[in-house]
Amino acid sequence: MDFAPGDVAADYTARMRAFLDEEVLPAEAEYDAFRAQRRGTPQEWDLPPVVESLKERARERGLWNLFLPALSGLSNLDYAPVAEVSGWSPVIAPEAINCQAPDTGNMETLHLFGTPDQQREWLDPLLAGEIRSAFAMTEPDVASSDATNIETRIRRDGDDYVIDGRKWWISGAADERCRIFILMGKTDPDASTHRQQSMVLVPRDTPGLEIVRHLPTFGYQDQHGHSELRLDGVRVPASNLLGEEGGGFAIAQARLGPGRIHHCMRLIGMAERALSLLVDRARTRVAFGGPLADQGVVREQIALSRMEIEQARLLTLKTAWLIDNHGAKGAATEIAAIKVVVPRMACAVIDRAMQVHGGAAMSDDTPLAYFYAWARALRFADGPDEVHVRSVARQELKPR
Repeated sequence: MDFAPGDVAADYTARMRAFLDEEVLPAEAEYDAFRAQRRGTPQEWDLPPVVESLKERARERGLWNLFLPALSGLSNLDYAPVAEVSGWSPVIAPEAINCQAPDTGNMETLHLFGTPDQQREWLDPLLAGEIRSAFAMTEPDVASSDATNIETRIRRDGDDYVIDGRKWWISGAADERCRIFILMGKTDPDASTHRQQSMVLVPRDTPGLEIVRHLPTFGYQDQHGHSELRLDGVRVPASNLLGEEGGGFAIAQARLGPGRIHHCMRLIGMAERALSLLVDRARTRVAFGGPLADQGVVREQIALSRMEIEQARLLTLKTAWLIDNHGAKGAATEIAAIKVVVPRMACAVIDRAMQVHGGAAMSDDTPLAYFYAWARALRFADGPDEVHVRSVARQELKPR
């Protein structure tokens, strides 16, 4: 295995770093001020205009849709360092280069399984950054960590499908730019366990689709939001089916491999920024007659953070290499493993940085409190730790 980037990948990563330092990080204050002025109002989920400006400049720099190999020519291993750099500003940078979740997974799904008409209507404007999307799987009434539990019904009625059910933690739904939902539900409850589910495209303005509320994450309301949905007799054309009936579970699995690389590398970028803040604080903050960096306990926190970041990065790069060379099935253990290892690592590193910053870390004077909320939430997103630990154990216990 060779994780060294090729010339093209290294160039993209360098350009992304320059874009981050020159454009994105300086824009954070303007972004935060715009959102602070609207907090607690109906305009809380409006997009700060600076993001559209950054999107234009990212296009000018050739930093657009790099996550999709068919368009960028980059492998998962090539793209991984770019995703890491974007994690230094995890709210703004990914969207600025049109590589933000959940749109990346939805674009990959439409690219792989969408019909030409579906791609023209939804994939093309997503790739252009004109609209956003959401993935509606998780439900409040069942343990959605087991996707076979999904209860939302999708019934065929002539030339239509009729959908009834509830969804929640649907990321992106609070933003009016979210025009399309990829929804997973049951079309045949009597089929075999993994052939009961299907996926359909549900436009935002479809009658019967109600956005009930926007859920805070540790008290934060993200700009794009995480929402609860109610679907009551929602009717869509049968042509809105993604793939085939009964193929929903397989589609859900197909979209997770590369997406896990993206999430994990962004988390590593967050951890790197947290460690950078920790080191700067330790060097400049004085207590007990000298800088905090002179304290052995602080030095240990710095050293542990560096070692854990390096371990997590190597495992994630290995996973990207395996996907590129052997497909998601050939990387099944590693895909599950990074989803446990990396968020836990990020939480630990950010927590150490918070300790060294003291009370300031609980405020919005640094990005650390929000980073911690984000990293902790990712121990649930795309399945909780326990599901992935179970998957790794099952692989280990198989006869060899």
